[in-house]
Amino acid sequence: MNNLGVDNVYKQLGLIAMGLTASTASFAADNAQLQKEIEQLKAENKLIMERLDATTEMVEKKSTSNAAGGSKVHISGYGELHYNNWDNQNPTGSDKEEFDFHRFVLEFGYDFTDSVRFRSEVEIEHALVEDTDDGSGPGELELEQAYVEFDIADNQSVKGGLFLVPVGILNETHEPPTFYGVERNPVESNIVPSTWWEAGAAYTVRFANAVSLDLAAHSGLNTSSGSNYAVRSGRQKGAKAQANDLAYTARLKWSGIPGLELAGTLQHQSDITQNNDATAGAATLIEVHAVWQKGPFNLRALYATWDLDGTGPAAVGADEQTGWYIEPAFRINPKWGVFARYNTWDNQAGNGVDSEYSQIDAGINYWPHPDVVIKFDVQDQDAPAGNDEFDGFNLGIGYRF
Repeated sequence: MNNLGVDNVYKQLGLIAMGLTASTASFAADNAQLQKEIEQLKAENKLIMERLDATTEMVEKKSTSNAAGGSKVHISGYGELHYNNWDNQNPTGSDKEEFDFHRFVLEFGYDFTDSVRFRSEVEIEHALVEDTDDGSGPGELELEQAYVEFDIADNQSVKGGLFLVPVGILNETHEPPTFYGVERNPVESNIVPSTWWEAGAAYTVRFANAVSLDLAAHSGLNTSSGSNYAVRSGRQKGAKAQANDLAYTARLKWSGIPGLELAGTLQHQSDITQNNDATAGAATLIEVHAVWQKGPFNLRALYATWDLDGTGPAAVGADEQTGWYIEPAFRINPKWGVFARYNTWDNQAGNGVDSEYSQIDAGINYWPHPDVVIKFDVQDQDAPAGNDEFDGFNLGIGYRF
């Protein structure tokens, strides 16, 4: 090879070397820029993750979820709208045709620890609360529950504050999707005066053989001769409740067979008028009930009776106030169910005069969702002579969440 050929080879090699050097420099510059962008993305991603962690922590603290292991804060509620169309069989009385948003309820709770918790329930009745001097407004704003509960041992707890009295079927569980009929049954309104809440303290123990015992000491009723000592009129609702005479309640409940609940409640109060009526005295309530669920068939039955001491209650027959009902129901499928119920009650059963009410109800429930219900029923009432006696139908919609 001559010198000219060698020079050309060297020139070509030089050009290749220069190209490689330039490419390497360019690659290094691009790689440096890429590394810079990667580091920037890492920093941004770290910031995003920190913000996400903070947001997640905030949501977990403030979430209203009731799921296990979820938030300490709990929010739930229920409500129901009713339409009543009743013909009064008493010629001197008035018919009833009205819409009423009977209840709007919000429930708030907080778990301080796994063994200390707070529960409350605030209710607006009849949609509108008016500030009237004589209390004649159509609605009420009520604090029905507000208590702190402590687990003191396995299957044992105590609570103090404002709570539902452990009695009857509906008093503690009365959300609209859980029962049949637009209106609550009249026995658990007039004899067991649901919804019935008091201020005080309670102890609950659950035994291994499906037996539970509730013991409570709480504010009592304050009835008067002006209402013929009717127990429902004596509820003080924890509002500056007179406490001259406390009430003591004990309930024993057994659920040892799946689908079956048997329970009984005993309550005693030394003076049902809080020492405001010298002619009245002690009052004792006995209530027993059974709930049986067998496949699509359901049966509820309840009996309750009051015994009031004193010449005042005896003079108007209120020394005995008694009622009972039986309610068979059949769930056609998950969305439809039918029921019938016979009720009888008497708040003046101690006299010789006919003062007993009876009522037959029958109807249907439709659940478009397990927590939403649409109800229709008819009622046929038999009242003592001279009293309002309502026959007709009811339509309602209710929910819980």
